[in-house]
Amino acid sequence: MRQVTLKRDTAETKIDLSLCLDGKGESEINTGCGFLDHMLTLFARHGDFDLKVSCEGDTQVDYHHTAEDIGIVLGAAFKEALGDKKGIVRYGNMILPMDETLILSAIDFSGRSYLGYALDIPTEKVGDFDTELCEEFWLAFVRQAECTLHIRQLAGYNSHHIIEGAFKSVARSIRAAVK
Repeated sequence: MRQVTLKRDTAETKIDLSLCLDGKGESEINTGCGFLDHMLTLFARHGDFDLKVSCEGDTQVDYHHTAEDIGIVLGAAFKEALGDKKGIVRYGNMILPMDETLILSAIDFSGRSYLGYALDIPTEKVGDFDTELCEEFWLAFVRQAECTLHIRQLAGYNSHHIIEGAFKSVARSIRAAVK
């Protein structure tokens, strides 16, 4: 079974993460940020990954280090769980509709890090989550996973739906790529 458990302990965050690529979409998420918990729960469900994330971060400052460092550890977990990548499909894509929002994502576990990010999120915050952190999360992820990831917004105006659509679309693209 392709699974991994990783820890990251810095001055800003302490993260415990476990990932099983061949799971059932079950999750236990506690990042200290409700919106990020929601996104990671949906990511696990739509990717059929079993995912546990616990993070103690400097959330009294903001959620920047929490979002970025979880992206780092999640990307590293995918890289380690995939090992030499022999036998995987490698490529995956999804066009995901969510109400008024339409998100395209495509991934290649190429060994090269690149993020093509084209989301136009109209508000600065969803709840107390800074929407610019969505890009920071995915950038940290691709750097560690060593993959090429494109996320494009084809339609949408609701900030929550745009970000949620991105997490769901990417999860389904990854699910296809790691088969």
